[in-house]
Amino acid sequence: MSGASHQDPLKAIRDLTTWIEISESAYAGNLRFVRRLVGPEVEISAVVKANGYGHGWELIARLAADHGGGSFCVHSLEEALQLRHAGHRQDILLLGQVMRRRLPEVAEQGLTLAIFDPGSADALVATCRRLRRSVKVHLKIETGTHRQGLCDEELRAVVETLKKEPRIDIEGAYTHYANIEDTTRHDYAEHQQERFRAALRQLADLGIKPRKVHTACSAAALLFADTHYQMVRLGISQYGFWPSRETQVSYKLQQGTDRSETLQPLLTWKTRVGQVKSIAADSFIGYGCSYQVTRPSRLAILPIGYSDGYDRNLSNRGHVLIHGRRAPIRGRICMNLTMVDITDIPAVAPEDEVVLLGRQGQQEIRAEDLAQHIGTIQYEVVSRLRSSIPRFVVP
Repeated sequence: MSGASHQDPLKAIRDLTTWIEISESAYAGNLRFVRRLVGPEVEISAVVKANGYGHGWELIARLAADHGGGSFCVHSLEEALQLRHAGHRQDILLLGQVMRRRLPEVAEQGLTLAIFDPGSADALVATCRRLRRSVKVHLKIETGTHRQGLCDEELRAVVETLKKEPRIDIEGAYTHYANIEDTTRHDYAEHQQERFRAALRQLADLGIKPRKVHTACSAAALLFADTHYQMVRLGISQYGFWPSRETQVSYKLQQGTDRSETLQPLLTWKTRVGQVKSIAADSFIGYGCSYQVTRPSRLAILPIGYSDGYDRNLSNRGHVLIHGRRAPIRGRICMNLTMVDITDIPAVAPEDEVVLLGRQGQQEIRAEDLAQHIGTIQYEVVSRLRSSIPRFVVP
């Protein structure tokens, strides 16, 4: 379950202690922003792996279909089957490993398979022959990331294997960049582009001209028109995040700082005050007595913790928003509870709304802020949100 809900949000939220709101207007704006950059002819493939980067795969797939996403990319067969069972008939590209005994499901569900090792090619040929079913494939080319991918010497052998079975359609070829997000120097990405172009020439020599060539992740789609080809794989940017600060800087250097278009985060994570309590000066808070107050204080106890994806490393570092003001986390974040100091925020009461991630009034807590506190990236912050937290699309 993704935690997505089709209920009326206003009615359902009244009874919840924690939930996530997804802004449809922000999502639509993000896709318009990318569409202006890639042009009308380039297919936008929405990457909805990892529960839609924590946003809820079902909600995001629906929004993508409504606002210009032409296809989907997922990591696992399970994710692809979820989309099919939810009624999505668009092309779905399986980027990750599929156990060979499950290749019949790929054929039966009309999924597109990434081929990145010779063994998969052999197994797919055998499957298509046995079932007499057709499968579309995209060849993943190794250009310098050194994860999945076909090296130069493997590419010819794989193509010759796949060509033995006419039911296999080599529809696509793609690669992935190793160092395009976290730098303002892009010489390594340019090196990878040249290696990819060489692979396309090799494919042409073998009589293969893929109809869908794609190399662009979000950063490449935002920065480099020559990476767009026929399709871009839109990951983190559809959710309203710049892939990195360096990507945002590079974009501003290219486009100028006077442009009003930007990306808008979709996700707001909320909870409620569970209890308000007063404690004496010099009291300790939470496990390990890791925080001691120096004055009489008031605490709000929140019914969320690290089992919900609220990272324990935010203990004594992070803030939440209550009544439009920042309340610091005090003590260690527990599995299901978090304590915050509301001494300087008057009139806080049980069941008041609290924002853990997102905007309240004039204040905002960004995924990038949480990532900085815990020493990671915004991708991890959102993708780790507990999948069973109810999620709602709001206008």
